[in-house]
Amino acid sequence: MTGYTTTDSIESAAHQANQYRADGGFRPPVVVKIGGAKAVEPEGAVGDIATLVDEGREVVVVHGGSTAVDETLERMGIDPTYVETPGGVTGRFTDEETIEVFEMVMAGKLNTELTTLFRNAGVDALGLSGVDGGLLTGPRKSAVRVLEDGKKKIKRGDHSGKITDVNTELLESVLSDGYTPVVSVPMLGENKDGSVTPVNADADRSAAAIAGALGGELIMLTDVTGIYEDPDDPETVIESASTPTELDAVKTAAEGFMTKKVMAATEALDGGAPAVYVADANSDAPVTDALAGSGTTIHRSVLDDAENTEANQ
Repeated sequence: MTGYTTTDSIESAAHQANQYRADGGFRPPVVVKIGGAKAVEPEGAVGDIATLVDEGREVVVVHGGSTAVDETLERMGIDPTYVETPGGVTGRFTDEETIEVFEMVMAGKLNTELTTLFRNAGVDALGLSGVDGGLLTGPRKSAVRVLEDGKKKIKRGDHSGKITDVNTELLESVLSDGYTPVVSVPMLGENKDGSVTPVNADADRSAAAIAGALGGELIMLTDVTGIYEDPDDPETVIESASTPTELDAVKTAAEGFMTKKVMAATEALDGGAPAVYVADANSDAPVTDALAGSGTTIHRSVLDDAENTEANQ
């Protein structure tokens, strides 16, 4: 020990101090999922996150990119394949060719471009895939149950996985060193023989797993202003859900791509996230606006109340 304090340690201490509110309460990390739809422009989110990071808030960014993957597949003469599960959820079927494109587009092109945007905004961003450091791991699903022509079938040859573990130690270490992780799939899929391989995972559910593991607030930015009671009418946005009944109303209202976001929201809350926000990615300050109540907010109490009700029965 020299008795001297390095600049790095001073900055680290200041950064950690900024995780606490003025009233002494802890401010959880923020996990921001930036959608990959064509209509989503990331610049507003990048600038907003840069402000939060500059204020000392810990942020993890997770990004999608299905549209870019589909465009690349089509340029290569490969038709993207989507399937419907028996539960009515539509998802991508990721065969061997598709996972190769995922690795190239998601962990390569898109992650590099978004990380560069953050660095140009003054954020010390660090690009990571779910494979790096075993960040996102879980069993590989080589076969999936699908619904075709009203019949349940097994479709084999899939390269997808279910996230069961998040390397929180890696994320916490990166955050404490002042970096902002920018995360993309693929995840690390565990085969039955004990080996591992890169596989696809839904970006919303990846963000949910990270938010739950870190106990962070999850913000899912998309090309609409929230979850609508009437999917065709933006004026019917559901502002918040705080009870199991209100959560049921949100689930009923969700259609199409929003179904997965609601599923991801419940997974994040169940994992330990205090709140989930679904908001417009294209506002000037989308993250700050979401935290202030813009869009749809789903509170942890939608599960707590349900658990308390079951315990009292």
